[in-house]
Order: sequence, then C-alpha cells, then structure tokens
Amino acid sequence: MSIDIEWARAELARFLKLTELYSSPDPPGMVIFSSSLANRGGDREIVASAQIVEQILDRVLPQWRTDVPDDLNDSVNRWCQHREAVRRADAVLLRDAEVRERLGDDSPQLRAGAMHRWVWDGARALWRSGHFREAVTAAARKVNAETQNKVARRDVSETTLFQSVFSKDAAKPGQPRLRLMADDGSDTFRSVHRGAMSFAEGCFAGIRNPNSHEDGLPELPEHEALEQLAAFSVLARWVESAALDAP
Repeated sequence: MSIDIEWARAELARFLKLTELYSSPDPPGMVIFSSSLANRGGDREIVASAQIVEQILDRVLPQWRTDVPDDLNDSVNRWCQHREAVRRADAVLLRDAEVRERLGDDSPQLRAGAMHRWVWDGARALWRSGHFREAVTAAARKVNAETQNKVARRDVSETTLFQSVFSKDAAKPGQPRLRLMADDGSDTFRSVHRGAMSFAEGCFAGIRNPNSHEDGLPELPEHEALEQLAAFSVLARWVESAALDAP
C-alpha cells in the first residue's frame, strides 16, 4: 500500500481521541440528570481532523461511505460512521505494516499520484470514489485530448490519431508528427516510432475500448487498474517529451 502508514495511523488515532464520547461533569453545585454524551474535542478541531481522515479512508477503504453503516449518526453521534470506518482502516493499515515487517517486502510501490499528470488529473476524482474502470477510461480520454492539443488536430482521435503522429512518414500539411528521436534514417528511428504506434494502439484497443464499451463488466481490482493507468502514463510521457515536427 503506497501510503505513509505510521502517519496515517497517527491521524486516525487522533480523530478517535477527538471524537471519543464521554459524560460531561455537572457544573459545580448542580446535579443534572442527562444521558447525553459529548465529544472530547471541539467541533472545529474535529472537522479539521475529519478532512484529513476522510482522505485516508478514501485511499484505504474506498467504499467506506456505503459499506460502513451510518444508522447511529442521528441517534448517538454524528461521527459514529467515521469512527467505525477509522477502526476498520486502522486494522487494514496495521496488518499491511505487519506483513511488510514479517515478509521484508521492500519492493518498489506503484502510486497513481506519481504517474504522469495527464493520467492522474484525468483519473483522480473517479479513482478516489472507487470507480477504477471509469478512472482508467477518463485517463485515456485525457491523454488523447492532450495529444490532440499538442498537434492541433480534432479530426482524428485515439488509435487513428497515434498512427498519424507516430508515423515514420514525413510530416504533411495538417498532419504533424511527434518525434521521439531525430530521423537519422536508422533502424532505431523506425523501431522506436513503430513501437510507440503499436503501444498506443494496444492502450486504446486493448484497455480503453473494452472499459468503455462493455456493459456489465465487474469493477477492476485496484492493482489491475494501476497497471492500466501505468500504460497510459508511459504513453503520456512519450507524447509530452516528443518533438513536434510540422511542415
């Protein structure tokens, strides 16, 4: 899990402490018979903590808003759902930390937020709500749109667009090219651009199209969606770094 576990667990623990319920003592010289409970922290402090905690929960338990019951929010305290979700998330983080410690898993971590900004900008909102398949589709649309912007074309898109921009043929009026290296007539030049063209076609034909056009598909597991985002991130970096060749 690509998250600072120690920091996240500390934030969760702080929220639990702030939202702990207790019976406030009676004022001096007075006896008040009441079953109402109050939170340890003040409203402003709790709300500020909740802003951070909700982002942690969205990462650790993307479906917490629907999976964790909220029926006690009205009858007991408005933060009951948050508290239960925090306990569940902390258990997940604790086990993740334990697994890493026990197995010595120090392999590199793949983080969506570290991918090319076009990809993550396109995917972010849907990703955080747990809509991984739609997030990948949105990232693909963003890469396509930014490529169109770079070559100033709206008449073609997706596979046809990338076949054109990575073509080994010389640029023509209305058909600029993207060059990953100078055209020196070498096999390397031809191989690089043929590979980029084929890779782009695979991204759109093999990832984007099925995600967009197949009804009733189950939600993508997060790790598979990350792999698909990574493919579009590679393509986005190639496009952004490529030199524009226009006649």
